[in-house]
Amino acid sequence: MATITFVRTIKYVAEILGEDPELLRAIIRNDDNLTYGSIIRVYNGDDKSITALTDDGMEELEQMLSYARRSTDEWNDFLDSFVDEEELVARFKAKSPR
Repeated sequence: MATITFVRTIKYVAEILGEDPELLRAIIRNDDNLTYGSIIRVYNGDDKSITALTDDGMEELEQMLSYARRSTDEWNDFLDSFVDEEELVARFKAKSPR
């Protein structure tokens, strides 16, 4: 594993990838959805944290979403597998996978 010298917030990753930040947060809420070390939590001392991704994490997430969007069926299966919140799943299924 390469040395990590910077990370990107989920909001910034969403801007770069043209994705909904809520979708990205829902996917990475489960650390097992990306390779170990790709998701970084930064604590500010007030029992609050911000989640960020390494370059590898951002690339892995981008590839996952790209593969999932190959068809509507694959997109729906992806959402069912990687997003735990039923309300979000329904909302994203209602939209075109692109």
